[in-house]
Amino acid sequence: MPTALAALAVVPAVAQTVPATPLAELTNTATRTERAVDSLPATVTLKSAAEAEARGVRDLKDLFRDEVDLTVRQQAVRFTAAGSSAGRAGNEGLNIRGLEGNQVLVLVDGVRAPQAYAFGAFASGRLDTLFVDALAQAEVLRGPASTAYGSDGLAGALALRTLEPADLLTGGRVRAGFVRLGANSVDDSGALTAALAGRSGGLQWLALASRRQGHALDNQGTDASEDSRRTRPNPMDLAQNGLLAKARLALTPVQSLGLALEAVHRRSGTEVFSGRSVPSGTPAATAVVDLDGRDRQSRERVALDWQFDDLNAVGVQQAGLKLYGQDTRIRQVAEERRQAAADRLRDGAYRERLVGLSAQASASFSGVVAQRVSVGLDASENRIRALRDGTVPPFGESFPSKPFPDTRYRLVGAFVQSEMQFGRDAALQLIPGLRFDHYALEPDAAGYTASPVVRLSDQAVTPRLGAVWRVSEALAPYAQWSRGFRAPAPDQVNNGFSNPTSGYRSIGNAGLKAERAESVELGLRGRAGTLGWQLAAYDNRYRDFISQEIVGGSFTPADPAVFQYVNLAEAHIRGTEVRLNWTPTPAWRLKAAYARSRGDSSSGGVSRPLLSIEPARLSLGLEHERGAITWRASLLHVRGKEASEIPSATPASFAPPSYTTLDLGARWKASRALTLHLALDNLTDATYWRWSDVRGLAGNSAVKDAFTAPGRSVSLTARLDF
Repeated sequence: MPTALAALAVVPAVAQTVPATPLAELTNTATRTERAVDSLPATVTLKSAAEAEARGVRDLKDLFRDEVDLTVRQQAVRFTAAGSSAGRAGNEGLNIRGLEGNQVLVLVDGVRAPQAYAFGAFASGRLDTLFVDALAQAEVLRGPASTAYGSDGLAGALALRTLEPADLLTGGRVRAGFVRLGANSVDDSGALTAALAGRSGGLQWLALASRRQGHALDNQGTDASEDSRRTRPNPMDLAQNGLLAKARLALTPVQSLGLALEAVHRRSGTEVFSGRSVPSGTPAATAVVDLDGRDRQSRERVALDWQFDDLNAVGVQQAGLKLYGQDTRIRQVAEERRQAAADRLRDGAYRERLVGLSAQASASFSGVVAQRVSVGLDASENRIRALRDGTVPPFGESFPSKPFPDTRYRLVGAFVQSEMQFGRDAALQLIPGLRFDHYALEPDAAGYTASPVVRLSDQAVTPRLGAVWRVSEALAPYAQWSRGFRAPAPDQVNNGFSNPTSGYRSIGNAGLKAERAESVELGLRGRAGTLGWQLAAYDNRYRDFISQEIVGGSFTPADPAVFQYVNLAEAHIRGTEVRLNWTPTPAWRLKAAYARSRGDSSSGGVSRPLLSIEPARLSLGLEHERGAITWRASLLHVRGKEASEIPSATPASFAPPSYTTLDLGARWKASRALTLHLALDNLTDATYWRWSDVRGLAGNSAVKDAFTAPGRSVSLTARLDF
């Protein structure tokens, strides 16, 4: 193996005498090459399938609930037929240090996840179409990810890796598999997952199937009224089926072909009691007497890849090419029955069809400067469309209608990166990178009549420079400066809606620019025996935020107000984080983390607090292993949201108080094949609100309890390996 590549792949080795010192965690998200987390000039978190299984994780909100700078927004399900979309998006998206939604890049085995989309009462999130039951590892990168991946990674990136045959075929086995059965009281759900992998000659394969079925997520509300006064969850039935199949054929000792097929189908039915009108002696003709929702989501992916891996080769040591296609479909139906007025039906659909390729090669060089150079090319075309249908359309509209024209969204980007090392034992490492991207939105005017169709194309250059200096094992300062961008979405460039009776309409914007980010992170990390630590401070500045604004008109039929997406706002987010890991003996593991950030946005010379900033959070974790039994305890304390941190509104917004939760868990290795996991969450049955889930709720709301987090819950998971 070339000396340069060996040194760059992991942190330079240091003699260790304490067996409890953990092995270095490896990631390939930040630089698209394999590196130890501790050798990166950025903050990266890894979550394994074993951790998700031990905690009875149902979704990504569960997986990240103890993280101090990550949250997943999920509102209470209280949508209406033609107005509010509250809760309909499910797991809307990941918030990284104050930015969220489509400003965070999400990848599944290197393929972009579908975008979040909302229009009126229709809302689809990004994370509910993902397949956590097939998860092998989740990686979260903080800071702009555009140098490596292009558009969307303003705040960072979430990269999910699904299981590979090699994950099961350990120890030279030719056949292996598992069956996992789980149950959780938080939503009265059950899950069954089965996987089988095999090896025959140069062929490895894996097949996995999963079924998850449950009901509404619990809360601490007590009012069970079957109308808008209700604070108990609305009744819901939910089911998700997932399939994953992979095969890898070794063509030569250093080359292989891989095929991956993935399908995730999810459906839910909701009896929206909270959408009903409160009974009265003389109900209005438009009083809602019944509201039902039926939602379906599906995501299907196919990928073919070629890999070359020869660390002893002269020239290129690693290379890969991937071709992929992905089809995502979301349909949401709401049926509303009214007292005397005509009943209303809303039938919304959204679809993305993505095809693309990704190519990458790396070569290591010695000489004056030892370095690994990586180059890559990414190209994709996403065909995006949406349709609104139903009965009793809004004034001035007719069904069916398109909220934006069918659009081809093309992205092409190329990058180059060098991982250089200097000094004895590669004490100083520099990682410069540069990427060029071109994007184009090509709408089709057929069937779209709301406003003139506009096209948009532009390019972006995103550099990055990182450095890690390993002064000693106990001290390793690092720094990174990076830029990022997010191209406008089709529904922002062409947003068409007209309601002449009410005196307003929306139009497209051919001059819309990409959102931009500039980030600096400074940090110190090190290890003293069995104690590891990290201190990080970051300063992120964003400009050209895209916002829908009134650009003309006076809200009259003769002079309707004109809404348009424009580049207007700027934002500034800064914060600090502290992380500690201590393994005093092989049996004891302790973790602690604290994060606090501040953020504000400015528009038209007026500055106000950024709504998506989370309160300060402190997390403590303790784990002890003794024989076949491992137990753990996790404590999370979240500071209350101060009124001064919330933009002023009338009525004033709800500012949730501080809270502390305690979770307990145990694992019993009953036999070589059977493992049992027990998790008890919110042991004290605390009543609390997560800021991410109540943003925008009025302080004088009579149904605040509907937005509370779940109380005490228990989950049990059994896994049989064979």
